[in-house]
Amino acid sequence: MNRKKLYCHLLCCISLILFINIQELNAQVKSVPLTKENSRNIFKAGASTTNITPHLGGDIVGNFGIPSEATYVHDELHNRCLVLDDGATQLVLVIVDNISLKRVLIDAAKSKIEKETGIPRSNILISATHTHSSVSAGGKGEKRGEYSNETFDEYQKFLIKRIAESVRIALNNLEPAKIGWGVGSVPEHVYVRRWILKDPIINPFGEYDKVQFNPGHSNKNKLKPASIPDPEVSFVSIKSASGKPIALLANYSLHYVGGVPKNHISADYFAVFADRIQKLLKADRQEPPFVGIMTNGTSGDVNNINFGGESEKNKPYKKIRRVAEDLARKVYHVENGIEYYNWVPLGVVTDEITLDICKPDEKLIIRSRNVLERPDSVKPIHNLEKTYAENIIRLLNWPDQIDIVVQTLQIGDLGIAAIPFETFAEIGREIKEKSPFKNTFTIELANGSYGYLSTPEQHELGGYETWWSTNKVQKDASTKITNKIIEQFVSMQNTSKLKNNY
Repeated sequence: MNRKKLYCHLLCCISLILFINIQELNAQVKSVPLTKENSRNIFKAGASTTNITPHLGGDIVGNFGIPSEATYVHDELHNRCLVLDDGATQLVLVIVDNISLKRVLIDAAKSKIEKETGIPRSNILISATHTHSSVSAGGKGEKRGEYSNETFDEYQKFLIKRIAESVRIALNNLEPAKIGWGVGSVPEHVYVRRWILKDPIINPFGEYDKVQFNPGHSNKNKLKPASIPDPEVSFVSIKSASGKPIALLANYSLHYVGGVPKNHISADYFAVFADRIQKLLKADRQEPPFVGIMTNGTSGDVNNINFGGESEKNKPYKKIRRVAEDLARKVYHVENGIEYYNWVPLGVVTDEITLDICKPDEKLIIRSRNVLERPDSVKPIHNLEKTYAENIIRLLNWPDQIDIVVQTLQIGDLGIAAIPFETFAEIGREIKEKSPFKNTFTIELANGSYGYLSTPEQHELGGYETWWSTNKVQKDASTKITNKIIEQFVSMQNTSKLKNNY
């Protein structure tokens, strides 16, 4: 072999060796320590849970009338935390087993997280699951109806501390990861609970409603559901670089299930789903522990009772288990076919918008005071007349306007919206339809809690969710919030790192 041929042969061998080494490096890149040079190709995730079960003896909230005393813990309450990191942006999601969280408490938790971790508060989403079997995180007694409560009680202080700790633990569990998302349909457990009536009925304010919530199965005055539920169960699944499940965050637009004895503390179907998806993914014996998470979608007008069908009788917790099982199996089935990415861009936009508070006029104020002064021997026009007279007077302590947080997250071509209300399903469907992202879902009761959010059209029909104090904000608030969310989505997509073709 002459020198020229030998030289060419050596070059070919060297090129082949370099090619093989580069391929091996690319395959191992997920486990390489994060540096400026490889940060584009590293995606990390960590998850955690912290126990937030209260002491027995507290008031269980979620039902009308005097709260029940907690005498038994059926299943523990938790914070469930997920931290995502694309090398440039960190996102934090903390989902809390409670009926709702005031913004003042959430802001205190975010400040603590930012101070302890350096993660900007604008990158943190904190929401409640809306279990109706929890001790209040909004203060005790009448304080639950106040606009703000700067002096936290013992349980609120405990929650703030544990929320922050859940983030620190999740950060400690960060590891190279891959991520994917998908959506399935589980229509058999979601029904609009607001029914249009043949003849209007009186409400606690002496006015007449065209709809009734939870009208009952034998009510011959009901005509048809006032809207359409969202049957989709959306989810984000995260695995380690080696394929070990780290966490799965799901979203379903079902208010809660219930069927819980009034003195029991329970996280409802949200916790049972977390347990079932863990078992289906065979992730129940690993370190760090797998974290399953169910978030509440747009379910302000939706429950799991079919008032157009036959009445059901279930033993306590039976229906909770059935709903959770069906959701977990659907998610597991869809998860088997989704694509996982070694890296995706993350994004977040957090804004404040100002909304007007619907204050009662002088006529309603006088009427409410008269109701409260009236002797008990006088028959009320509605069984909640006195309750809502009290609510009207408390509403006077609210400011004329409030600033709420509207937040959107980006995970690849998935968009997540966060709204601080119990949000009607049709609002969530509209956000999905208008979103520029391929997949979208909304987490309700996030970054605050201000009651129900209905559409202007539903306001015209009346009903419990639109009543004074149950719905506290201007009648076109949903339009204003939806427009802001779509504006955030478009802005985030236009400036997105998606152009890097992950």
